[in-house]
Amino acid sequence: MSEPRRRTLVVAGLIIGDDQRILITQRRADQALPLHWEFPGGKVEPGEAPVAALARELREELGVTVEVGKIWDVLFHAYPAFDLVMLVYVCRIVGGTPRAVEVADVAWVAAHDLARWDILPADRPLVERLAVERVP
Repeated sequence: MSEPRRRTLVVAGLIIGDDQRILITQRRADQALPLHWEFPGGKVEPGEAPVAALARELREELGVTVEVGKIWDVLFHAYPAFDLVMLVYVCRIVGGTPRAVEVADVAWVAAHDLARWDILPADRPLVERLAVERVP
């Protein structure tokens, strides 16, 4: 019998600015899939609630405090080494200004321009959905 595939639960924030642009972050050069862009977030630690994990990740990565809203999407992506399950929440910044703390860079991008960015494969369905739906 083969080994079961590893499944990783991650959370991501769909952070929308007052001007309706969306915040994306660039992965560091020392990370897997280096310098790709993604929706900010990260892994849910054992015993950690997804909403708490997202608030923690955004504080660590971007130096901001957020209000985590409703789940906007649930995505699955099969990477070669593991399966990724992503919970995507609409978020609003309530404290601080996003800056590259644990990421290479940050950018505010209009929804219709996201397809031009080098977005991670797992995050692509969000780009496609935002291209056809209004920003929540």
